[in-house]
Amino acid sequence: MKKILAICLFIVNAVMVTATHNRAGEITYKQLSALTYEITITTFTYTLSLADRDQLDVDWGDNSMSTAPRVSRVVLPNYYQRNIYVITHTFPGPGVYKIVVQDPNRNFGVKNIPNSVNVVFSIATTLTVNPAMGFNNTPVLLNPPYDKAALGYVFIHNPAAYDPDGDSLSYALTTCTREDGKPIENYTLPPATRSITVDPLTGDLIWDTPADTGIYNVAMEIQEWRNGKKIGSVVRDMQIEVFVTSNKPPVNGPLSSICVEAGEIVDFTVSATDENNDRISLRATSGIFGLQPCPALFSGIDSVPGYSTARFIWTPCHEAVRNQPYNIIFKADDDNAELKLSDIDNMTIKVLGPPPELLSAVPEGKFIRLTWSPYGTAVIAGFAIYRRIGASTFDPDSCTSGVPASTGFIKAGYIDGSSTVEFTDTNNGLGLDFGEEYTYRIVAVYPNGTESKSSNELTSTLISGIPVIRNVSVRNTHPENGSIYLAWKKPDRLDTIPGAAGPYEYLISRAQGVAGDDFSFITSITTTDLNDTVFIDTLINTRDYGHLYKIVLWNRSPGNEFVIGDTSYASSTYITLSPGDRKMRFVISRNVPWINTAYDFFRYNETTSEYDSVGTTNQLTFTDPGLENGLNYCYYVRSTGGYQKAGLPVNLINFSQTACAVPVDNEPPCVPDIRVTSNCEELYNTVSWSFADSTCLDDVVGYKIYYKLKFDDSPLDTIKTINDKYQFSYNHYPGEIIAGCYGVKAFDANGNESLMSTVVCIDSCQFYEIPNVFTPNNDGKNDKLVARTSGLVEKVDFKIFNRNGLLIFSTDRPRIEWDGTYRGDIVSPGVYFYQCDVFERRITGLEQFHISGFVHIITEKGIEITPQQTK
Repeated sequence: MKKILAICLFIVNAVMVTATHNRAGEITYKQLSALTYEITITTFTYTLSLADRDQLDVDWGDNSMSTAPRVSRVVLPNYYQRNIYVITHTFPGPGVYKIVVQDPNRNFGVKNIPNSVNVVFSIATTLTVNPAMGFNNTPVLLNPPYDKAALGYVFIHNPAAYDPDGDSLSYALTTCTREDGKPIENYTLPPATRSITVDPLTGDLIWDTPADTGIYNVAMEIQEWRNGKKIGSVVRDMQIEVFVTSNKPPVNGPLSSICVEAGEIVDFTVSATDENNDRISLRATSGIFGLQPCPALFSGIDSVPGYSTARFIWTPCHEAVRNQPYNIIFKADDDNAELKLSDIDNMTIKVLGPPPELLSAVPEGKFIRLTWSPYGTAVIAGFAIYRRIGASTFDPDSCTSGVPASTGFIKAGYIDGSSTVEFTDTNNGLGLDFGEEYTYRIVAVYPNGTESKSSNELTSTLISGIPVIRNVSVRNTHPENGSIYLAWKKPDRLDTIPGAAGPYEYLISRAQGVAGDDFSFITSITTTDLNDTVFIDTLINTRDYGHLYKIVLWNRSPGNEFVIGDTSYASSTYITLSPGDRKMRFVISRNVPWINTAYDFFRYNETTSEYDSVGTTNQLTFTDPGLENGLNYCYYVRSTGGYQKAGLPVNLINFSQTACAVPVDNEPPCVPDIRVTSNCEELYNTVSWSFADSTCLDDVVGYKIYYKLKFDDSPLDTIKTINDKYQFSYNHYPGEIIAGCYGVKAFDANGNESLMSTVVCIDSCQFYEIPNVFTPNNDGKNDKLVARTSGLVEKVDFKIFNRNGLLIFSTDRPRIEWDGTYRGDIVSPGVYFYQCDVFERRITGLEQFHISGFVHIITEKGIEITPQQTK
């Protein structure tokens, strides 16, 4: 018997020696050439285990395997050791490969992995070989996973993933894997009193809060994206050990993400406190601390028991500019004798290229030449030029790079060279159009494709013809007897044109509409000295139309008649009025070769019989608010502008026609902002709404509430009309299923309805609860474990274990209805642990969620209990 025992002990120890050291790991890679990659395997092992690996086998996913040697070994806190294995591999061709490394086995006693000591530890990375995608390197995980968790306190881990290529990263929980990278059967997430989640944007793994002590493993997938496509992923499998402790973790001070231009200094202080007055060490982790040629610095300032501060300072260089922000992890570790705990917070710094300074936009024939100041760095690749018709209101904030498409700009061209300072816009050789106002912005373009912040904005237009028109101004508004003042600059330097000795003749033509092309000849002016530069056009309809004029200058020398220069075009300013509720809207139309920088609006005052100024804009639209519905209002507009080229007319003033209209309530009220909350106990949803602008309420008399059960393309149905403008909430009782989608419309006294609010869908109630106690003693009271459920729950995967981890009952029935027996006998009284996956029909379809907890079994008769429910 002693010999058998000795053999058993030897076998157990051998298993422990070879199978209990793996705690965490991941695989990353660098691309060396089109098909060759350098693979780095990082494992975190337990230093108190005798097991150690000088090499690991790698399955490349292309039907080949290699052995990777260990190149470094670093001892970390909490008896962890970081092992680095590096190997190079050439793949046979383009494709998607899953690289797997496995090592028998996981350590004993991992609570969320059944029989963990016999489960292979494996990690995997997905690698895409695609020449069209360009070179790619995986993100590097800079924060080692060795921290401990405390029962009852939130645990946070962040891998501090840094992508050297600047690709986008997202994060998600995934399943720990066994041999060949396959998911572990019956793996569950660690039990949480609230939740265990990963922030998909920041990468924070948040366990809120551990519900039990022990060892648990979780896996996080870091997904890599480029141009909207997933190009690879890295999985970190890590172990978390939960302890009962009187120590309280340190707390970091608040952090804020920022945006900064290359060359600007980022300098701030980070602090942490500890309620137990433990010593605190502050650490910062990010790829920017190794970024060349401008690494960031993080150094301690002061540290006393319970408090520590450190300084972060960084002057990002142009080499640091990229589309994705840099993630920085700040970690506070306490030095508690019982159990060392940590707090992790993160922030981001987005580095943008500074805006170029656009100096001029000068017309040259049918082209426009742009010039700008030297950018000041050789790092950039060139400049992109953006153009739109008319001035914009684009005012970029500190975090906006490039020129968003929503601004109406299109890319007009690109020019190489970091020292380039000019570009000529030829519209791809087609030339630009006369009569259009072209607005430009430029950005510097970095080698990685990132665009700098936008430059300032300049507007220019082509200069059409000789003579140069300076005024097309309405003198009188009338459908028949209207008149327009037409004036132009006296042509000069005609002595430089061979044969242009005169006399001269101006031929003036007119087309109806500011963009008309059906010109009719209206008059000619013969002159010998060109001093006649004014014409009054009369007996025209200026009320209903703008008018476009064309002037052609002829040389009438006997025997030598010809047109001098190009034709000149310019239109009058025409305004279109659109009445609204207590307001008047305007649209300005014009077709002129100069740039109008201001439009001044004037409204007729019945009391003074004068026109009063009511506003100014540089846009082609305007609104005059605060009017009274039903009254007639009359307006005209005065435009101010000038030519951009030196020597040409400036300070040009022209007037539109006079136009009148009557405001009317023909527009809907503002769109309400809505919120929806659920009362899961009393089975109703509360829909509440408000207006961001309090003045919106002036135009509201009531609301309509809309609802649909499913989150699909079906329309919403009206469920309630409220005729009280001051009622801002409604309780809806939809029945057993407290879920659905809601919308709200406001309406006014004239029946105008607002647009539908944002449709808000809610599905926050979980109608599944398991009692924490029952009495299987056959007294007819509470003899079975029965879950509280609803028709939403389709099935469950319920398992209950005794204190030794033995599975004693399982079922897929939503109500469970366990009678407390195992193999026909009532189990012993005590506390039993359960895990349950619930499959519930929600508004988005069948969804799964996980709950776990403890059930107290009492077999003594005569005891009255009140079960509490676990959700």
